[in-house]
Amino acid sequence: MTKLILALILLTSLFGAKIELPFVQLQSCGGVVDLVLHDDKLYSATNAGCVNIFDMKTKDSIGKIEVEKITNFLGDVIDSKVYSVDVIKDKILLLSQAEQGFRRVHIHMADTMELIIPYTKKLYIAKAKFLNENTILLALLSNELISYDIKNKRENWKIQISQSKFSNFALNETKTQVVVADESGNLKLYNTVDGSLIRIFGERNLDNVFQVDYKNGVIATAGQDRKVVVYNAVSGESYFKTATFLIYSVGLSASAKYVGYSSDENNNVAIFDTKSKSEMGIFGGNKMTLSNILFINENEFLVSSDDSKINIYKIK
Repeated sequence: MTKLILALILLTSLFGAKIELPFVQLQSCGGVVDLVLHDDKLYSATNAGCVNIFDMKTKDSIGKIEVEKITNFLGDVIDSKVYSVDVIKDKILLLSQAEQGFRRVHIHMADTMELIIPYTKKLYIAKAKFLNENTILLALLSNELISYDIKNKRENWKIQISQSKFSNFALNETKTQVVVADESGNLKLYNTVDGSLIRIFGERNLDNVFQVDYKNGVIATAGQDRKVVVYNAVSGESYFKTATFLIYSVGLSASAKYVGYSSDENNNVAIFDTKSKSEMGIFGGNKMTLSNILFINENEFLVSSDDSKINIYKIK
């Protein structure tokens, strides 16, 4: 009887929790794969072959970059999925799907598209980000990491992370360090200047880490084992919170005061304080599996999913 009463109390508290809804919605041209904020502009990479650009002050759509369609294995002409986007000064980096399942990399600048890495290089690139204006960091599905010199079209260094499948990486603010997540559950922290290993974080996530974020000396994970793990990148100290469902997405605020993660099968996002570990709220209204949680500032954040809508929330 006691167990039944406790179960009813738990269910009541769960279903009675207030779910905050978005106060603004942005409309992308397709399911959102990657999000980047730069100089009050939001860049939304989609599976529909385009990157939408929004003014974050007015919340208006102010532009769109399209990549060339491709021919698939069946001979059909289809949209090229944009896997990642990044911005440095006036350059926009786009990683997209190409012929025969390979990937290509473009840089868009002043309304022109320059092909940096063609599909003929036969690379299965999973993610691409700027390290500086002339260097990009590439992660391959084979869990290799490459520092690539754009101007000289050569590799600065290349390392094999592990034999596990690559999942995600996150750079620190100065782009001098990168933390890599894969199917093993362990995190590896590398120096981006020479590719040297700094530290391994392990024994917390016991399965695939879908996503990772790294802000202000704090690392947070989104785990298949339903754990969001928070690490101090310097001391290695860590703790975790568990969810009721696989955690597909995670995001830290710039100060690392808050972390948000996909907390249940209804695609809701839970926000908690990383120091006190207290919950700040549950945020809903997302119809499909989450792809990104990105903080605009300490009080507002964005959530994207396989849907074309990007929701914006306020932490009260």
